[in-house]
Amino acid sequence: MLDPDDPPELQVAKQAKIIDALVRRANRQKDVGPSAFRAFQSAIELRQRVMEQSRDLERATTELESARYEREQTRKSLVKALSSMEEGFALFTDGQLNLCNDLFQAIFPDDAELVMPGLDLARFFTLIQNSRQFVSSDRGVSNMLDTLERNCYSGMVSSEVIELVGDCWYKLSAQYTSSENVVILLTDITSVVRRNRDEKETLIDRQEDYLQAVFQNMSSGLCTFSAKAEIMMHNARFREILDLPHPMLHARMPVQGLLDLMRARGLIKADDELKVGKWQHELKNRGWLRKRVRDGADRVLDVQANQLPDGGFLVELKDVTLEARATETLENRVMERTAELTRANEKLIQEYEEKARVEEALRVAKERAEAAVSSKTRFLAAASHDLLQPINAAKLMISTLIEITRDTELHVMMDRLDGAFGSAEQLLHSLLDISRLETADPDTVSPTNVSLASVIAGIHGDQALVAEKKNVRLDVVSCSGFVHSDPVYLLRSIQNLVVNAIQYTDPGGRVLVGCRRLGDKVVVQVWDTGIGIARKDQARVFEEFTRAENVPFGSGMGLGLSVVDRACRLLGHKLSLRSKPGVGSVFSIEMDRVEADRGAMEPLDLLPHSDDVPMDHIVLVIENDKDVLFGTTLWLEQNGASVLPAHSTKEAMQFVTDMGMPPDIILADYQLDDGDTGVNAIRQIREMTQTHVAAILITADRSESLRSAGLRHDISVMTKPVKLSRLRPLIVWKVRRGMTGQSIDIDKSRR
Repeated sequence: MLDPDDPPELQVAKQAKIIDALVRRANRQKDVGPSAFRAFQSAIELRQRVMEQSRDLERATTELESARYEREQTRKSLVKALSSMEEGFALFTDGQLNLCNDLFQAIFPDDAELVMPGLDLARFFTLIQNSRQFVSSDRGVSNMLDTLERNCYSGMVSSEVIELVGDCWYKLSAQYTSSENVVILLTDITSVVRRNRDEKETLIDRQEDYLQAVFQNMSSGLCTFSAKAEIMMHNARFREILDLPHPMLHARMPVQGLLDLMRARGLIKADDELKVGKWQHELKNRGWLRKRVRDGADRVLDVQANQLPDGGFLVELKDVTLEARATETLENRVMERTAELTRANEKLIQEYEEKARVEEALRVAKERAEAAVSSKTRFLAAASHDLLQPINAAKLMISTLIEITRDTELHVMMDRLDGAFGSAEQLLHSLLDISRLETADPDTVSPTNVSLASVIAGIHGDQALVAEKKNVRLDVVSCSGFVHSDPVYLLRSIQNLVVNAIQYTDPGGRVLVGCRRLGDKVVVQVWDTGIGIARKDQARVFEEFTRAENVPFGSGMGLGLSVVDRACRLLGHKLSLRSKPGVGSVFSIEMDRVEADRGAMEPLDLLPHSDDVPMDHIVLVIENDKDVLFGTTLWLEQNGASVLPAHSTKEAMQFVTDMGMPPDIILADYQLDDGDTGVNAIRQIREMTQTHVAAILITADRSESLRSAGLRHDISVMTKPVKLSRLRPLIVWKVRRGMTGQSIDIDKSRR
């Protein structure tokens, strides 16, 4: 019955009419029943609620009037505050002027009546440009509106410096404070601009005075010419060098006139080189020229001209007469001295020719000796791969035959054959090591941080069975230190010392390997209770093919200690020996100690060393030598592996394609046919299978570049002939680490 949108007065009137009608209806009834009384009571409650709503409405109306009043007061206060500002201020809302202060209108008096609320923002920028007060701006007021629109949502301030008549300068700044509001400020920077201009002019005047003083007091004669080849300015030294009076040398004088005057006074001789046209042509082509001329008084002048940006040129004159004379005198003395030396040299040549005939025979003999040694060294260095390949293949096949004949009568013979091949391998390693250490190749040794614990543990694992067979007790004291050395030759040196100690210790004896710390040094020592070395032989035992007198015949070629000595000298390690015949010997290697480097820990320390570890893996073997491939395959299959033998990368990738899955591990030779490498083969298989397949590179190459390649591609590197006691646990370890998704470290010191 009541419309809530009606004014409160109308709602109250309607409610009063409803109440009156209800009262009259109640009075007309003859008796007042309970229903009529309830209706009357409801009317009374309705009237009370209407009165409460009316009071609430009156309070809301009062608050609204108060808010309007406060808003108007705030607007007036804002206008007063803007009027007191020292900057012109304007607020544009939805692209139209909302309010501004008086200063904003007064800056452009000819357009003041147009700068009123409702003015369009684009129109405002147009008024500025068309105003009679506007002179210029640094980038253009017309582009300011586009810049402001581009920065609408970034809140960046767009500014422009404008110049007005009367040398007045303002900074015009505009910024979006919200999506619909734009604030524009006009800041008077006239005093700043004028002060900067005065400072700049003062600085220019000072620089001009300074340059003028420098120009006039230079030791060289200077003269500038215009593009028309006329004199512009010169210093006093220029007149002094040319010996010309002041009136004769004046501004706007042509260069040709200056040259004619100098010829007439006998200062210079006629010379085609002094033609102005030729000078200008050379300056135009090169931008500079320099000549040395002689004047009539036998003076020597150094003339240098440089092109100026406006097309003119700067000429610098130097009197170098004394310098020229000194140079001539020096040249004459040099010629005389050269003649004397030539005569002396001729005499010496005669003497040398006589001596040369005597020395020629010696030189030829020396060259023959050096050629023989060099030929031997080059042969051993170049043939290492070919020499190690058949031994590697033989070791693989002998290892397999030992397992096959373990319970037969041939086992003893195969065991001895394995020992014979081990001796041949040791001898070949010694020869190759000596060959490498004799060369000047910088890649022969590559010092790095090496864990002594890993090196000594590996040697113990290799030599424990040998010592056990001879009934010699081999003890190793654990060492946790790190040294700076070449991992390959350090391992070889300590191993040679241990092998010699076991070899020359009688059954029932003892060999001890350990290390001591001495300040910043670490000393690795190998003790034995062997036959000992006499004092007279202790200096000789480190020479090739030399043994002590008490060494039994057939005990070796005497190369092991020579390799140790050469390696230690090349690495800067100190090698020493203490020995007494019948008591034993102590060999020591002293090295620099370094801080612990966990990155240098070798993965072989974590590998199982028992032979009963199952090796039921799929192994991809890539080897171009058929004998090595056959021996490797036979040995792997004997140990329970499934083998994919491939002669090349192409054949290996075909195996993987046919199998439809990556192998568990890849064993690859480094040098393959047609320039291919095992590193490239491993990389291609990993890319094709999209799997980081575990890989071991087996090679005769011991260079640092190959080690670095293995490190980059996460490939372990082992050298030929491979030690099967290390290969088997390394295969198992790498496969297990690959299955757990862990990264594989590179085996650096057991290659």
